[in-house]
Amino acid sequence: MISKNKYRRLQLLIPIFLWSASVAFGKTIKDINVPEQITQSGSQQSLILNGAGIRTKFFISVYIGALYLPAKQTTVTTILQNNTPRRIMMYCLYHEIDKDKLVDAWNEGFNENNNEQTLKQLRNRLDEFNKLFPALHKGDIVYLDYVPGKGTTLSFNGKSLGTISGEDFNIALLKVWLGEEPADSDLKAAMLGNE
Repeated sequence: MISKNKYRRLQLLIPIFLWSASVAFGKTIKDINVPEQITQSGSQQSLILNGAGIRTKFFISVYIGALYLPAKQTTVTTILQNNTPRRIMMYCLYHEIDKDKLVDAWNEGFNENNNEQTLKQLRNRLDEFNKLFPALHKGDIVYLDYVPGKGTTLSFNGKSLGTISGEDFNIALLKVWLGEEPADSDLKAAMLGNE
């Protein structure tokens, strides 16, 4: 009989194994291998690691964030202007991030990096996006995959939870990390490959 703790650890290892299978590792952060190249589900596009780092808050490591693009880019303007497939990956390092804190963080990130007109246009889709998110626990993996003409698909531990339409939504989402008021300036630099 497997104890609940052992079962939980096995559950956490499964997505890591699936995530790391058949990929070339590009970077190791906090003993987690971040792939150099991935194939995006939905587009079957091959994407390469643009950069990755750690989101910290009050000296606490919250998650590993990675940006994947078809080709490496170092400027925010170029990334936002290119309507190409892309992925943001989040690997949770903290023991638990509850849903309310995630919603607050998304709302803050959108509000600080987008003007009022954009926020008004995105409000319903941001609300829909916030409803998709569960609480995160250490070892959970989130993919935010953008496919032109389809939208931004949220996947949680390999399971698709829903898609938000619009290039405008994805640009606003990217600004949470890459905007003028990013959630973490060190993580922004790392995602741009400028660390």
